[in-house]
Amino acid sequence: MSLCLSETLTNNHELGFLARLSHRFHVWADRWQQRHELTHWSDRDLHDVGLSWSEVVREAEKPFWRA
Repeated sequence: MSLCLSETLTNNHELGFLARLSHRFHVWADRWQQRHELTHWSDRDLHDVGLSWSEVVREAEKPFWRA
């Protein structure tokens, strides 16, 4: 009979520091790009998704690190 102790278990699914950092940079870059693209939408596009220009401006002025 073998015992499996918690000290011998390894979580291979946990991301390392560099992987988490890389993911965070990608998230920030995606946010910046999406907010930048949003400022170029037409009035019709904004109306279709239910946004006003004031909401676009508020979103576009957020720093990239803020969700």
